[in-house]
Amino acid sequence: MTAPPAASLLASAESFYSHWMALNDWLREHRGLWQPAPFMEPAPLWTRQYPDLARLIAEISDEQRQILEDAPARLAAMVGVQVPSLARYEHLTALADLRPAESEVSQATLPEVRAVDMPGRKRGQSGAFAAAIRPLEQSVLDWCCGKGHLARTLAAVCQEPVHGLEWNAELVREGNRLAVKYGDAVSLQCQDVLAEDLVLPRGCHGVALHACGDLHRRLMRRGSEAGLSRLSVSPCCYHLTEADSYRPMSRRAASHDGLLALSRSDLRLAVRETVTAPARVREQTRLVSQWRLGFDSLQRELRGVGEYLAVPSHPSKVIHEGFAGFCRWAANKKAIALPPDIDFDAWEAEGVRRWQQVRRHELVRHLFRRPLELWMVLDYALYLEEQGYRVRLGEFCDRSLTPRNLLLDAVRASEEAN
Repeated sequence: MTAPPAASLLASAESFYSHWMALNDWLREHRGLWQPAPFMEPAPLWTRQYPDLARLIAEISDEQRQILEDAPARLAAMVGVQVPSLARYEHLTALADLRPAESEVSQATLPEVRAVDMPGRKRGQSGAFAAAIRPLEQSVLDWCCGKGHLARTLAAVCQEPVHGLEWNAELVREGNRLAVKYGDAVSLQCQDVLAEDLVLPRGCHGVALHACGDLHRRLMRRGSEAGLSRLSVSPCCYHLTEADSYRPMSRRAASHDGLLALSRSDLRLAVRETVTAPARVREQTRLVSQWRLGFDSLQRELRGVGEYLAVPSHPSKVIHEGFAGFCRWAANKKAIALPPDIDFDAWEAEGVRRWQQVRRHELVRHLFRRPLELWMVLDYALYLEEQGYRVRLGEFCDRSLTPRNLLLDAVRASEEAN
């Protein structure tokens, strides 16, 4: 391949940085709309700052809300009438389309008969990812490979061997067994990728499909330090980190005067989407959320305190004990004495009312999920360019297959000249 001219590399870096700065400033400007959690604050401050927006959101029907939850660009256009700066959402989240043709995805997807223990959605994601990063010209290293589903998918379209690193020994054994059974040129190794003494083979192609938080960040750091020829990463679960606050990876973003400060809780907002969750999971999440809100209203009344009281995760058996059983369990956990004459039906109804309100307030907050995610991933792109890579950033599949559909594909500039 011929290396791109220096001017082209500079233009790419400037484009990523300009995009990142625009998102950084927009997110800072609207912090009051996305940082407060409606679940904890029945009346967020923004409902008083933007009363027309609050009225618009309150009048949305359940059917309309459901549609808008999965159509952020449409939501942005609607609320932009009340807060014009929100209408910039579509421009700020625009990315390159890296989705391969359907025929290419079909060709790269592992045949169902060979996709043993591989969920259908994961099979589709792996096929789309594999097609988007073709051609594969070096040996491949699958980071946090699990049972090797992606590794086996890549092996079918790669001329070189595929290796995988995974800390779970049982998954490694099963993955190697499947590779032998189906004749795949795949070998998995039991390895903690966070280990400081990990040595990566120079010149290989590191890939990670939905490695979480510090895991995908570690691949980019260690991979670039080791001089890997190429890195292809689809990030996920940005909030899974040991740090209490997020610090950008790139020098340019980290040194920006108006740098947005993000907590681990803020990072979690970027992945709060359930478009791929089964209906049963959504229904149970709805029920438990209503119960928690009903109990929250009850405890505020009993304690005379207008603050949210966090309750730990409940054991599965509590679900079968109804709202009253949930309240007794939660009260016991928080050392709250419940009077004998509580009207649990009324407080359960209050939970339903608050849940309806929360879902509408969350619509506004969720408008910032993709911008927050892009703010982080653009920083990753800047970091990789600082390490000497030529970077592509875009969407490798439809959002309906996975909301985590971003792809960073970085080729070391010195390799492009070969």
